[in-house]
Amino acid sequence: MISFHGQGWLQLGELALAFILSALIGIEREIRQKSAGVRTYTLVGVAAALFMLVSKYGFDDVLRPQAVVLDPSRIAAQIVSGIGFIGGGVIFMRRDVVRGLTTAASVWLTAALGMACGAGMPLLAIATTFGHFAIMFGFPKIISRFRVNRKNDTVLRLVYEDGRGLLRTILLCCTQCRFTIEQVRLSSHHTKPSDPRPSSVTLYMQVKGKRPIARLIEKLGEIDGLWEVETTEDDGLE
Repeated sequence: MISFHGQGWLQLGELALAFILSALIGIEREIRQKSAGVRTYTLVGVAAALFMLVSKYGFDDVLRPQAVVLDPSRIAAQIVSGIGFIGGGVIFMRRDVVRGLTTAASVWLTAALGMACGAGMPLLAIATTFGHFAIMFGFPKIISRFRVNRKNDTVLRLVYEDGRGLLRTILLCCTQCRFTIEQVRLSSHHTKPSDPRPSSVTLYMQVKGKRPIARLIEKLGEIDGLWEVETTEDDGLE
């Protein structure tokens, strides 16, 4: 007679709960166009739940009282360390700005709620999912209310290719990101006729805005022909 211990409706229900909760988180991330979407999050949550179920029920046929003893918490510990590879894959750096930390943390959280489903703790998994949405939607509003209502001055140093009319594109990008431009100074660097590299322009500009300067630097870094973007001291404008 074939035994189906550990493969009943209870375990299927726990997998289904992990599927639904992790898919909800994935949909929220997909709508915000993050690097990891609904498929990644759903796979992480369901896989973590399945690992937990295997850890709980998968070795019953080899266990022998006082002969073979297994620690079911070992697989849970390996999930926690193994999920770091996926989380690390969505973190990247662009123009000295680190991106993807929130996505990596949410992948880690999805694995945790999948483990909770597989461990038979549905209330904790559901509460964790509600907590995720509270953090993603509620925290930005709370922070914006308590943020000091003042504009920060920052001096940016930009180096871009000459002769392509990029100055107008740069100024338009600053305006679209809701930064005002206080001061501007330009210096051209012409190359020798024998030098194959194109001439460049170094632009120092003082910008002022309420939003994080990292957001502006990221947007400027997407402009084709703009080679360097960095914050600097006020010396370039003096």
